Amino acid sequence: MSKSFTRLAVMAIAATVAAGPALAEGEWSANVALTSDYKFRGISQTDGAPMVSGGFDWASDSFYVGTWASGVDFGDGTSTEIDIYAGFTPTVGVFDLDIGAIYYLYPDAPDEPEQNFVELYAGGSTTVGEFLDIGASIAYSPEFYYETGQAFYYALSAGVPLGESFGLDATVGYSAGDEDEGFVDYTDYSVGLTTSAEGFDFDLRYVGTDLDDDDGSIIFTIARAM
Repeated sequence: MSKSFTRLAVMAIAATVAAGPALAEGEWSANVALTSDYKFRGISQTDGAPMVSGGFDWASDSFYVGTWASGVDFGDGTSTEIDIYAGFTPTVGVFDLDIGAIYYLYPDAPDEPEQNFVELYAGGSTTVGEFLDIGASIAYSPEFYYETGQAFYYALSAGVPLGESFGLDATVGYSAGDEDEGFVDYTDYSVGLTTSAEGFDFDLRYVGTDLDDDDGSIIFTIARAM
């Protein structure tokens, strides 16, 4: 954990130097979280075990760059995931857009097959009426995890406040790729209840997929932004 944290800090400092004086107009933030099971698009990355994660971000009015790390357990000796990302967040009419790229890095993974991969993503969100937040996004990888060829991920989301303290949200996503390279198309979904208190964010949700060997699970996460 300490080694991953140090590497994240070095990357954050390097991003500051590379971007130059323009960074003075933005703000730094950090986050840390404890979750009962880290799931990525409905699939556990920790073999169902709890895990700690954290990251650093720099953001201006329309640009952000950041890093995030978590422990993982793929059963092959891989123990760490580090994500490096950057993007733009322009507003067009009533839509808030998010366009960027992310690099998923597994520094202690076996060399073959390749586990590191890049994704490009674009999404938009807006508020319908006074309360309903809706969003849609797409991600594309020219060479997905485990060298399974091109892959796409499509997602829809919706959320509403419940009183002044709670929120309810739902998401559904669809992963599609090259079946000849071993990719299995599937749908994932989640329904969550969120709240905040004393500077902490709490998230309780049900996450599942339509894969034959997945019965879904309830996940609890506590997080803090700084």
